[in-house]
Amino acid sequence: MKEAGSPFDPRLVLVAALVLPGCGLVINRRPLRGLTFLFFMLLLGGFTLKTASPDVSMIGKFSGGLFVYAMSIFDAYKDARIRLELWRHGARRLAQAVEKRGREPAPE
Repeated sequence: MKEAGSPFDPRLVLVAALVLPGCGLVINRRPLRGLTFLFFMLLLGGFTLKTASPDVSMIGKFSGGLFVYAMSIFDAYKDARIRLELWRHGARRLAQAVEKRGREPAPE
């Protein structure tokens, strides 16, 4: 179960980013960045569709959009990992401070 204020598990963010483009960044509380990736995915996908020669495969025709899609997956996972490690580091420091305060006598 997720604690209040803790970031999402990076694996969950990765699955969300794989299923829906830009959704992983929305889960990471960065919706503007997710929408920006989605916009450029559609823009570059449409551009390569119009400029590719007729004998190119469908993957080749949408290669610009697929490239941005792959980068958005990587970005969402990387952002989730960083957020989780920063949260863990802060929690560790807080626990150490509480433990230290418990050992020392309270100032009078």
